[in-house]
Amino acid sequence: MYIKCIHFGKATDSEIVSFNCRLKRSYAEIRVLWRRAVEKQSNSFFLGSNDHRTSSSTQTKHRTTVQRSKSSSLSSSPEAARRAHPRPSDKLNPKTINPFGEQPRAPSAFAAIYSQGGIPCRLVHGSVRHRLHWECPPEILPFDPLLITLAEGLRETKHPYTFVSKEGFRELLLVKGAPEKAIPLLPRLIPVLKAALVHSDDEVFERGLSALVQLSVVVGPSLNGHLKLLLTSLSKRLMDKKFKEPITSALQKLEQHGGSASLIIIKSKIPTYCSICC
Repeated sequence: MYIKCIHFGKATDSEIVSFNCRLKRSYAEIRVLWRRAVEKQSNSFFLGSNDHRTSSSTQTKHRTTVQRSKSSSLSSSPEAARRAHPRPSDKLNPKTINPFGEQPRAPSAFAAIYSQGGIPCRLVHGSVRHRLHWECPPEILPFDPLLITLAEGLRETKHPYTFVSKEGFRELLLVKGAPEKAIPLLPRLIPVLKAALVHSDDEVFERGLSALVQLSVVVGPSLNGHLKLLLTSLSKRLMDKKFKEPITSALQKLEQHGGSASLIIIKSKIPTYCSICC
């Protein structure tokens, strides 16, 4: 803006008044221009902040919507509802799998044999207790390899394999002529029983211990030559208080059916064992 300079010594009164008016008008225009510039800058700042807040709130709402949709889909599934609210019948009926259906992973050797009909018995569900139904009398069945297969099934952890292997092993040893059929299989049967005795699952160990006692009743002193292989596993579990009583009872049965020779073997592996004859 151009303002004409006036030499006040030579200017007239009218010129001075006119100059003052123009000067005031110039100051007013400068203030208006300055105010507009400030307002423009303020408006651009607030618009940018609002855009940032709007985008942030949009992203937050989107994340919340996704999380809600995921949680609703999980809670709506029957499996999730069953885990959140277990039914009382879940304790009475253990988780059962269909041996003939598709499995999420490769089945064990015992499960594969059972599903293919290699074990001639099936589980019958009763109102009070379960039982096995044999397709033919157990007395006429060969122990090789059926007895060994049932012993391998002692390591199973799913129903119905756990019941079939335990009950099938017990019933097969009760048939007439079981000692003559079982004794030749001891070199192959003992490593399988040991695998159950060293298993990390407590229920598998208990089934293996029960099967060992049942085998001792049938074969008697013939088991003494294999005791050292089994007693190492029992001595380790003997340190656990919850297994001290059942293991001690099992050792007494082994001594009872194995005779005095079995006592020497047990003492060599478990020195703290007290004989039933004492």
